[in-house]
Amino acid sequence: MAKRRKLRTPSAEDLQKIEDEFRRETSPASAMAPISQVAAEAAQVAPVVDAETRAKQARDEADAETLRASQEAGLLIQEIPLSQINPTDLVRDRLQLDEADMQELQTSIQLNGLRLPIELYELSNPVDERRYGILSGYRRFKAVHRLFALTEAKQFATIKALIRQPASVPDTFTAMVEENEVRADLSPFERGRISSMSVQMGVFSSTEEAVNVMFASASKAKRSKIRSFAVIFDELGDVLTFPEALSEKQGLRLSAALRGGGEMALRNVLADAVVEDAAQEWQVIESEVDKFESKARNETRGGRPSKKALSKMTGREVRTNGGMILRREEDNDGYIIRVRGAGVDQSLMDELMDILRRRLDGFDD
Repeated sequence: MAKRRKLRTPSAEDLQKIEDEFRRETSPASAMAPISQVAAEAAQVAPVVDAETRAKQARDEADAETLRASQEAGLLIQEIPLSQINPTDLVRDRLQLDEADMQELQTSIQLNGLRLPIELYELSNPVDERRYGILSGYRRFKAVHRLFALTEAKQFATIKALIRQPASVPDTFTAMVEENEVRADLSPFERGRISSMSVQMGVFSSTEEAVNVMFASASKAKRSKIRSFAVIFDELGDVLTFPEALSEKQGLRLSAALRGGGEMALRNVLADAVVEDAAQEWQVIESEVDKFESKARNETRGGRPSKKALSKMTGREVRTNGGMILRREEDNDGYIIRVRGAGVDQSLMDELMDILRRRLDGFDD
């Protein structure tokens, strides 16, 4: 016969232990997922934030977002060290800085500070610490740079600037030209020069495109004049001493003479002339321009131009799809072919000479 187990009445202490164990096993917290339990515990220890503090945090987050958006849009003025700016990264449209104007600007900045920030863009291939190129404000940059060189004052070691990033290289050239057209009108020659140089650098495929894009707001007549001055830069830019002093009327006469075949004669007289100012240089030019204008009147008098005259006015220039320009000229020694534009170098010219040699030898490749 099995021995009966003797039952014992639990004490109050035993009952308390049983009750505590039961609570732990049946507590709602035990049914929570681990991550929920962690969140609940974190909420219990987190500080209680009042409504005013929460509103301030929301305003700070909104201000930070506005600041980031302003910086990305180029609306935030920053203090940029001069040492981080490369002023020669972009070919400038302005040829010369008037010294009297520069002195006036320099004095104004020294007395009152720089009132208007310059515009910079980030360089894709920075050199050393120079991270930015100048989009607009080249004169202001030069004035501050001069002040720092003269005084070494800390206030001139940096310059106020807006950082903008044009969508493309053509946009960069256009922004530079627009800024100078609005603030300080470019000379006719400077407009033609930057139009031609942008083509030579491969930014635009032709002078026509360069003028139409960079001077889109100009009238049709003004764009035509800019193209005329581009011809002057192409043909005589290296022999003119005071090209920016040419008036529109003078430039149009000169470009007409160049288009009529007067390049070599004009280059010869300019190369031999010694001039001290723009007036003297124009006297030298005008003497030759008068000859071509008189010749043109004689050739067209009494009927159609002769075949010889027509041959001079047409077929003298060829433009490639890549932006190169080939021009045929003639002087007392024979014919000349000029080649210019982006990609023209000694290797290409050697290759072209070899092709011409084989063609003249009777081997037509």
